[in-house]
Amino acid sequence: MVKKKLYIVLTALALLIITGCSAKGDEVTEVSGEIDAEEVLGLDPDADIFQFEGVIYQTNIDWVDKLALTKDVQVGEIKKINDANTDFNDEMANKLKVGSKIFSAKERKDILIVENDSGLFHYLAIVEG
Repeated sequence: MVKKKLYIVLTALALLIITGCSAKGDEVTEVSGEIDAEEVLGLDPDADIFQFEGVIYQTNIDWVDKLALTKDVQVGEIKKINDANTDFNDEMANKLKVGSKIFSAKERKDILIVENDSGLFHYLAIVEG
């Protein structure tokens, strides 16, 4: 009886592994990891955001502001302000000044550092979990 149960369990496990690893034609499921400006501003209309390489970045996040980060290379700059709607393009912000410089952070790839005449600001990439 024990051998029969073991055989059934092993057969079921083998079938699960085989079907789980098999290709399913040309079907591709994509999961979007990015949240757009409309979603961020819908949750927090006062959010300070910008878009860079298709990703929305947001500042004034307590735990991010507490990080000790080092400015690395300049990767871009804010070229346009959009405080009228939620249709954002790369290097567009709703509160930063045009000409604000965008830098990578040495310690983290999900945070960009923005520098302008008001100081340095840490912006976290806002992506779905």
